[in-house]
Amino acid sequence: MNKKPRSLIRIIIPVVLTLVTIALIVWPMLAGGQYVVLDPKGPIGSSQRDLIVISTILCAVVIVPVLILSAVIVWRYRDKPDNKAAYEPNWAHSTKAEAIWWTVPIIIIGLLAIVTIRYTYDLEPSKPLASEKAPVTIQVSSLDWKWLFMYPEQGIATVNTLNIPADRPVKFELTADSPMNSFWIPQLGGQIYTMSGMAMTLYLQADHEGQYWGSGANFTGEHFAQMRFDVNATSEEDFDKWVNDVKQQSQPLTQETYNTLAEPGTSNVAYYSSFPEGLFQDIVTKYVIDGQGAHSKHGGSADEASGAKESTTQDVDKSAN
Repeated sequence: MNKKPRSLIRIIIPVVLTLVTIALIVWPMLAGGQYVVLDPKGPIGSSQRDLIVISTILCAVVIVPVLILSAVIVWRYRDKPDNKAAYEPNWAHSTKAEAIWWTVPIIIIGLLAIVTIRYTYDLEPSKPLASEKAPVTIQVSSLDWKWLFMYPEQGIATVNTLNIPADRPVKFELTADSPMNSFWIPQLGGQIYTMSGMAMTLYLQADHEGQYWGSGANFTGEHFAQMRFDVNATSEEDFDKWVNDVKQQSQPLTQETYNTLAEPGTSNVAYYSSFPEGLFQDIVTKYVIDGQGAHSKHGGSADEASGAKESTTQDVDKSAN
Protein backbone atom coordinates (compact mmCIF):
# COMPACT_ATOMS: atom_id res chain seq x y z
CA MET A 1 0.00 0.00 0.00
CA ASN A 2 2.90 2.40 0.73
CA LYS A 3 4.81 1.72 -2.50
CA LYS A 4 2.61 3.80 -4.82
CA PRO A 5 2.87 7.12 -2.87
CA ARG A 6 6.69 6.75 -2.58
CA SER A 7 7.04 6.04 -6.31
CA LEU A 8 4.87 9.02 -7.17
CA ILE A 9 6.96 11.34 -5.00
CA ARG A 10 10.15 10.05 -6.58
CA ILE A 11 8.76 10.97 -9.99
CA ILE A 12 7.28 14.33 -9.01
CA ILE A 13 10.38 15.71 -7.26
CA PRO A 14 12.80 15.47 -10.23
CA VAL A 15 10.09 16.69 -12.63
CA VAL A 16 9.40 19.74 -10.46
CA LEU A 17 13.10 20.48 -10.05
CA THR A 18 13.61 20.22 -13.80
CA LEU A 19 10.68 22.55 -14.55
CA VAL A 20 11.86 25.09 -11.95
CA THR A 21 15.36 25.06 -13.44
CA ILE A 22 14.03 25.61 -16.96
CA ALA A 23 11.73 28.37 -15.70
CA LEU A 24 14.64 30.16 -13.99
CA ILE A 25 16.60 30.04 -17.24
CA VAL A 26 13.77 31.13 -19.54
CA TRP A 27 12.01 33.63 -17.26
CA PRO A 28 14.54 36.50 -17.60
CA MET A 29 14.14 36.37 -21.40
CA LEU A 30 10.35 36.38 -21.24
CA ALA A 31 10.43 39.17 -18.65
CA GLY A 32 12.45 41.39 -20.97
CA GLY A 33 15.78 40.70 -19.32
CA GLN A 34 19.04 40.11 -21.15
CA TYR A 35 21.87 37.65 -20.92
CA VAL A 36 24.31 40.46 -21.58
CA VAL A 37 27.34 38.19 -21.91
CA LEU A 38 25.54 36.34 -24.72
CA ASP A 39 24.56 39.61 -26.43
CA PRO A 40 27.99 41.13 -27.20
CA LYS A 41 28.40 44.50 -28.90
CA GLY A 42 32.11 44.40 -29.67
CA PRO A 43 34.79 42.11 -31.16
CA ILE A 44 36.19 40.95 -27.80
CA GLY A 45 32.75 40.20 -26.38
CA SER A 46 31.79 38.35 -29.58
CA SER A 47 34.90 36.16 -29.46
CA GLN A 48 34.32 35.35 -25.79
CA ARG A 49 30.67 34.51 -26.53
CA ASP A 50 31.80 32.18 -29.34
CA LEU A 51 34.26 30.45 -26.99
CA ILE A 52 31.48 29.93 -24.43
CA VAL A 53 29.14 28.46 -27.07
CA ILE A 54 31.76 26.17 -28.62
CA SER A 55 32.92 24.89 -25.21
CA THR A 56 29.33 24.32 -24.07
CA ILE A 57 28.45 22.34 -27.22
CA LEU A 58 31.58 20.17 -26.96
CA CYS A 59 30.91 19.45 -23.28
CA ALA A 60 27.26 18.72 -24.05
CA VAL A 61 28.34 15.94 -26.45
CA VAL A 62 29.43 14.00 -23.35
CA ILE A 63 27.21 15.38 -20.59
CA VAL A 64 23.81 15.07 -22.32
CA PRO A 65 24.16 11.37 -23.32
CA VAL A 66 25.52 10.53 -19.85
CA LEU A 67 22.58 12.20 -18.10
CA ILE A 68 20.06 10.56 -20.45
CA LEU A 69 21.66 7.12 -20.07
CA SER A 70 21.77 7.54 -16.28
CA ALA A 71 18.03 8.14 -16.19
CA VAL A 72 17.32 5.29 -18.63
CA ILE A 73 19.48 2.82 -16.71
CA VAL A 74 17.95 3.74 -13.36
CA TRP A 75 14.45 3.35 -14.80
CA ARG A 76 15.09 0.20 -16.84
CA TYR A 77 16.96 -1.74 -14.16
CA ARG A 78 15.00 -0.55 -11.12
CA ASP A 79 14.03 -3.16 -8.53
CA LYS A 80 10.58 -4.30 -9.58
CA PRO A 81 9.07 -7.80 -9.49
CA ASP A 82 7.82 -7.70 -13.10
CA ASN A 83 10.99 -6.07 -14.53
CA LYS A 84 11.91 -7.91 -17.75
CA ALA A 85 15.34 -6.28 -18.25
CA ALA A 86 18.21 -8.73 -18.75
CA TYR A 87 19.99 -9.64 -15.50
CA GLU A 88 23.70 -10.25 -16.12
CA PRO A 89 25.54 -10.27 -12.78
CA ASN A 90 28.75 -11.69 -14.32
CA TRP A 91 29.07 -9.08 -17.09
CA ALA A 92 32.44 -7.31 -16.72
CA HIS A 93 33.80 -5.99 -20.03
CA SER A 94 32.79 -4.67 -23.45
CA THR A 95 35.46 -3.65 -25.93
CA LYS A 96 32.94 -1.65 -27.95
CA ALA A 97 31.75 0.29 -24.89
CA GLU A 98 35.33 0.91 -23.68
CA ALA A 99 36.28 2.26 -27.11
CA ILE A 100 33.32 4.65 -27.15
CA TRP A 101 33.64 6.11 -23.64
CA TRP A 102 37.41 6.59 -23.93
CA THR A 103 37.73 7.76 -27.54
CA VAL A 104 34.94 10.36 -27.55
CA PRO A 105 36.12 12.26 -24.41
CA ILE A 106 39.75 12.21 -25.60
CA ILE A 107 38.73 13.73 -28.95
CA ILE A 108 36.60 16.36 -27.19
CA ILE A 109 39.38 17.27 -24.74
CA GLY A 110 41.76 17.64 -27.67
CA LEU A 111 39.34 19.92 -29.52
CA LEU A 112 38.75 21.97 -26.35
CA ALA A 113 42.49 22.38 -25.89
CA ILE A 114 43.00 23.61 -29.46
CA VAL A 115 40.06 26.02 -29.31
CA THR A 116 41.02 27.35 -25.87
CA ILE A 117 44.67 27.95 -26.80
CA ARG A 118 43.67 29.78 -29.97
CA TYR A 119 41.13 32.01 -28.25
CA THR A 120 43.37 32.62 -25.22
CA TYR A 121 46.08 33.95 -27.51
CA ASP A 122 43.68 36.06 -29.56
CA LEU A 123 42.00 37.51 -26.45
CA GLU A 124 45.14 38.50 -24.56
CA PRO A 125 43.91 41.72 -22.84
CA SER A 126 46.88 43.93 -23.74
CA LYS A 127 46.88 42.88 -27.41
CA PRO A 128 45.86 45.88 -29.57
CA LEU A 129 42.75 45.44 -31.71
CA ALA A 130 43.07 45.44 -35.46
CA SER A 131 41.61 48.71 -36.70
CA GLU A 132 42.36 51.53 -39.11
CA LYS A 133 41.54 53.98 -36.31
CA ALA A 134 43.93 54.89 -33.50
CA PRO A 135 42.71 53.79 -30.05
CA VAL A 136 41.38 56.23 -27.47
CA THR A 137 43.28 55.94 -24.18
CA ILE A 138 41.31 56.03 -20.94
CA GLN A 139 42.97 55.66 -17.54
CA VAL A 140 40.81 53.92 -14.96
CA SER A 141 41.23 53.91 -11.20
CA SER A 142 38.98 51.98 -8.84
CA LEU A 143 38.34 53.81 -5.59
CA ASP A 144 36.31 53.00 -2.49
CA TRP A 145 33.48 52.83 -3.84
CA LYS A 146 33.50 54.61 -7.20
CA TRP A 147 35.25 54.59 -10.58
CA LEU A 148 37.48 57.44 -11.80
CA PHE A 149 38.01 57.71 -15.56
CA MET A 150 40.72 60.01 -16.93
CA TYR A 151 41.09 60.90 -20.61
CA PRO A 152 44.76 61.96 -21.00
CA GLU A 153 44.37 62.87 -24.70
CA GLN A 154 41.28 65.00 -24.06
CA GLY A 155 42.40 66.28 -20.64
CA ILE A 156 39.10 65.56 -18.87
CA ALA A 157 37.94 63.16 -16.17
CA THR A 158 34.65 61.63 -15.04
CA VAL A 159 33.34 59.62 -12.11
CA ASN A 160 30.96 56.68 -12.50
CA THR A 161 30.22 57.39 -16.17
CA LEU A 162 32.19 56.57 -19.28
CA ASN A 163 31.87 57.97 -22.81
CA ILE A 164 33.63 56.31 -25.74
CA PRO A 165 33.43 56.64 -29.52
CA ALA A 166 31.77 53.67 -31.20
CA ASP A 167 33.59 51.59 -33.82
CA ARG A 168 36.99 52.66 -32.47
CA PRO A 169 39.33 50.72 -30.15
CA VAL A 170 39.66 51.90 -26.57
CA LYS A 171 42.86 51.30 -24.64
CA PHE A 172 42.11 51.10 -20.93
CA GLU A 173 44.98 51.54 -18.47
CA LEU A 174 43.81 50.36 -15.08
CA THR A 175 44.96 50.56 -11.48
CA ALA A 176 43.45 50.86 -8.00
CA ASP A 177 43.67 53.34 -5.15
CA SER A 178 41.67 51.02 -2.96
CA PRO A 179 41.37 47.27 -2.35
CA MET A 180 41.67 45.11 -5.45
CA ASN A 181 38.64 45.34 -7.73
CA SER A 182 37.56 44.12 -11.15
CA PHE A 183 36.59 46.27 -14.15
CA TRP A 184 33.82 44.71 -16.23
CA ILE A 185 31.68 45.81 -19.19
CA PRO A 186 29.91 42.50 -20.01
CA GLN A 187 28.72 43.37 -23.53
CA LEU A 188 32.15 44.59 -24.61
CA GLY A 189 34.39 41.98 -22.98
CA GLY A 190 35.43 40.06 -19.90
CA GLN A 191 36.62 41.56 -16.65
CA ILE A 192 40.17 42.50 -15.69
CA TYR A 193 41.48 43.14 -12.18
CA THR A 194 42.55 46.55 -10.93
CA MET A 195 45.30 46.36 -8.32
CA SER A 196 47.25 48.96 -6.39
CA GLY A 197 50.88 49.22 -7.44
CA MET A 198 50.15 47.80 -10.89
CA ALA A 199 48.98 49.19 -14.24
CA MET A 200 47.03 46.74 -16.38
CA THR A 201 46.09 47.20 -20.03
CA LEU A 202 42.83 46.16 -21.66
CA TYR A 203 41.63 46.80 -25.22
CA LEU A 204 37.89 46.87 -25.91
CA GLN A 205 35.65 48.25 -28.63
CA ALA A 206 31.94 48.97 -29.03
CA ASP A 207 30.84 48.21 -32.58
CA HIS A 208 27.49 49.88 -32.10
CA GLU A 209 26.31 53.14 -30.56
CA GLY A 210 24.31 52.66 -27.38
CA GLN A 211 24.41 52.58 -23.61
CA TYR A 212 26.01 49.63 -21.88
CA TRP A 213 26.33 48.57 -18.28
CA GLY A 214 29.62 48.50 -16.40
CA SER A 215 30.40 47.32 -12.91
CA GLY A 216 32.96 46.25 -10.35
CA ALA A 217 33.01 42.45 -10.35
CA ASN A 218 35.06 41.89 -7.20
CA PHE A 219 33.62 42.23 -3.70
CA THR A 220 35.29 45.15 -1.91
CA GLY A 221 33.13 45.92 1.06
CA GLU A 222 30.05 47.80 2.19
CA HIS A 223 29.14 49.75 -0.99
CA PHE A 224 30.54 47.32 -3.53
CA ALA A 225 27.11 46.99 -5.18
CA GLN A 226 27.10 50.72 -6.00
CA MET A 227 30.29 50.56 -8.07
CA ARG A 228 28.36 50.68 -11.33
CA PHE A 229 28.70 52.98 -14.29
CA ASP A 230 27.10 53.65 -17.67
CA VAL A 231 29.11 53.27 -20.85
CA ASN A 232 27.85 55.60 -23.57
CA ALA A 233 29.13 54.67 -27.03
CA THR A 234 28.50 57.54 -29.44
CA SER A 235 29.58 58.75 -32.86
CA GLU A 236 32.92 60.53 -33.19
CA GLU A 237 31.12 63.86 -33.61
CA ASP A 238 29.02 63.37 -30.48
CA PHE A 239 32.08 62.24 -28.53
CA ASP A 240 34.01 65.39 -29.50
CA LYS A 241 30.97 67.54 -28.61
CA TRP A 242 30.69 65.80 -25.24
CA VAL A 243 34.39 66.47 -24.54
CA ASN A 244 33.96 70.16 -25.35
CA ASP A 245 30.87 70.39 -23.12
CA VAL A 246 32.75 68.81 -20.20
CA LYS A 247 35.66 71.22 -20.71
CA GLN A 248 33.39 74.27 -20.75
CA GLN A 249 30.82 73.35 -18.12
CA SER A 250 32.77 71.48 -15.43
CA GLN A 251 35.22 72.30 -12.67
CA PRO A 252 38.80 70.98 -12.70
CA LEU A 253 39.81 67.95 -10.64
CA THR A 254 42.50 69.30 -8.30
CA GLN A 255 44.78 67.20 -6.11
CA GLU A 256 42.71 68.24 -3.09
CA THR A 257 39.52 67.20 -4.87
CA TYR A 258 41.06 63.85 -5.74
CA ASN A 259 42.20 63.26 -2.14
CA THR A 260 38.60 63.81 -1.00
CA LEU A 261 37.30 61.59 -3.80
CA ALA A 262 39.68 58.79 -2.80
CA GLU A 263 38.28 58.62 0.72
CA PRO A 264 35.88 55.71 1.32
CA GLY A 265 32.35 56.57 0.30
CA THR A 266 29.98 56.57 -2.63
CA SER A 267 29.71 59.27 -5.29
CA ASN A 268 27.26 60.53 -7.87
CA VAL A 269 28.22 60.96 -11.51
CA ALA A 270 30.73 63.80 -11.85
CA TYR A 271 32.62 65.54 -14.66
CA TYR A 272 35.94 67.42 -14.50
CA SER A 273 37.38 69.78 -17.11
CA SER A 274 40.96 68.79 -16.25
CA PHE A 275 43.01 66.71 -13.82
CA PRO A 276 46.53 66.96 -12.39
CA GLU A 277 49.24 65.90 -14.82
CA GLY A 278 50.66 62.48 -13.97
CA LEU A 279 47.80 61.64 -11.60
CA PHE A 280 47.45 58.09 -12.94
CA GLN A 281 51.14 57.34 -12.46
CA ASP A 282 50.96 58.86 -8.97
CA ILE A 283 48.10 56.51 -8.11
CA VAL A 284 49.99 53.49 -9.45
CA THR A 285 53.07 54.30 -7.35
CA LYS A 286 51.17 55.78 -4.39
CA TYR A 287 52.01 52.93 -2.04
CA VAL A 288 55.60 52.50 -3.17
CA ILE A 289 58.16 54.12 -0.88
CA ASP A 290 61.94 53.87 -0.73
CA GLY A 291 63.01 50.46 0.48
CA GLN A 292 59.50 49.08 0.47
CA GLY A 293 57.16 47.86 -2.22
CA ALA A 294 53.52 48.47 -2.90
CA HIS A 295 52.60 45.21 -1.18
CA SER A 296 55.04 45.40 1.77
CA LYS A 297 52.10 45.45 4.17
CA HIS A 298 51.25 41.96 3.00
CA GLY A 299 54.48 40.51 4.41
CA GLY A 300 57.00 41.14 1.60
CA SER A 301 60.67 41.51 2.57
CA ALA A 302 62.68 44.66 1.88
CA ASP A 303 64.40 43.01 -1.08
CA GLU A 304 61.11 41.77 -2.48
CA ALA A 305 59.59 45.22 -1.93
CA SER A 306 62.43 46.87 -3.79
CA GLY A 307 61.87 44.50 -6.66
CA ALA A 308 58.17 45.25 -6.60
CA LYS A 309 58.86 48.95 -6.96
CA GLU A 310 61.12 48.33 -9.93
CA SER A 311 58.49 46.07 -11.44
CA THR A 312 55.82 48.71 -10.87
CA THR A 313 57.85 51.30 -12.71
CA GLN A 314 58.25 48.90 -15.60
CA ASP A 315 54.53 48.21 -15.60
CA VAL A 316 53.77 51.92 -15.85
CA ASP A 317 56.27 52.41 -18.63
CA LYS A 318 54.91 49.38 -20.47
CA SER A 319 51.34 50.58 -20.24
CA ALA A 320 52.35 54.02 -21.49
CA ASN A 321 53.90 52.59 -24.66
